[in-house]
Amino acid sequence: MAKPNDITVSRRPWNKGRLIGQKPPLKLKEIWSIRIRLQIANNVRELAMFNIAIDSKLRACDLVSLRVDDVPLGGTPALARW
Repeated sequence: MAKPNDITVSRRPWNKGRLIGQKPPLKLKEIWSIRIRLQIANNVRELAMFNIAIDSKLRACDLVSLRVDDVPLGGTPALARW
């Protein structure tokens, strides 16, 4: 017999039914559609960040930690060269 102070709460897990794990890579068509939308919106900073991320294959956490000194003129980011 359950005591009156025993409360059973069944919560649904936040990720139940969702795709977990590594996400599939972007398709070429999706990459170009993102680039075009950023160009149309005249969002130069986000377009540059997106291009660096795609070209160097950096993860988001590595990309946001980049500094201007890490990116040589006309080259790939220093983090991706090794």
